[in-house]
Amino acid sequence: MIGEPPTTSERQAQNGGDPVSPEEGVVDVLPGLIRIAGGAWLRTATWALAEWLSLSARVLRAATSPEDAAQLVQDVGSGFRHYARELLGVAELDERVRQLSGPASSMAARARGRAQPDQVSGSLREQGAALLRESADVTLEDGAHPAYARILTELAPDEARILRLLMLEGAQPAVDVRAANLIGVGSQLVAQGLNMIGAQAGVRYVERVPAYLNNLNRLGLIWFSRDPLDNPMRYQVIEAQPDAIEAIKRAGRAKTVHRSIVLTPFGTDFCEICLPRETPSASALADGEAPAMEPAHSGDLSAK
Repeated sequence: MIGEPPTTSERQAQNGGDPVSPEEGVVDVLPGLIRIAGGAWLRTATWALAEWLSLSARVLRAATSPEDAAQLVQDVGSGFRHYARELLGVAELDERVRQLSGPASSMAARARGRAQPDQVSGSLREQGAALLRESADVTLEDGAHPAYARILTELAPDEARILRLLMLEGAQPAVDVRAANLIGVGSQLVAQGLNMIGAQAGVRYVERVPAYLNNLNRLGLIWFSRDPLDNPMRYQVIEAQPDAIEAIKRAGRAKTVHRSIVLTPFGTDFCEICLPRETPSASALADGEAPAMEPAHSGDLSAK
């Protein structure tokens, strides 16, 4: 082509076959470098013009819409990262940023995780210190146990009647029915905790008595003692009930174990503070009047 400098092979031919010097080699590649630089500049200018036109329109929209403004900032950042990867050949830029920031972020998270239990334990220690200060103050009058208000919200009405029965009548009998082995060693449980507490307390749902007793035991108000009561007649009444008779028949060689259900000291204090000893009159409740209190009747089965 006219006007283009001779190539390296042409110069070598002109020099009689002598090799071309490095300076002359640079002259050979110079036009190519100029073309590459010009192309890069042209692509940059074209991208900048297109982005400027697009950005100008979006800026006008973002001026009247906060949502468009937030999206504009995010897209501009993404566009610059994409162009930097194409122009500079920087691959996986975001991945490298995550790798650099990952260790610091994880260390900060671990630091926060270590600080959180310390803060919680510090708060608990402060509460414990406050309790110790109150216990050392002899002038401070202590009221009811703070758990009593919560316990009242976790009791069914029938459970309140059971507690009142135990408070007024004392420990109640319970019977386990076991099947004795033929060789006389050991036994298998057939029925557990048979009692007449539901009937004695006048609960509304007698079939729920086992669940009631489990809940009262969970709350620490009663316990299931292995010790029997002194009056054996109370156990004979339970063993004469239909559910006990059926369990004894199923056992074949039946063996009854006498136990008792009693209030715990915590339950006794709870009943004394929270439960009245009298119950409202049924006729007063039916008429919508202020409840007139009547004494609770004794349910001691030994008198029958």
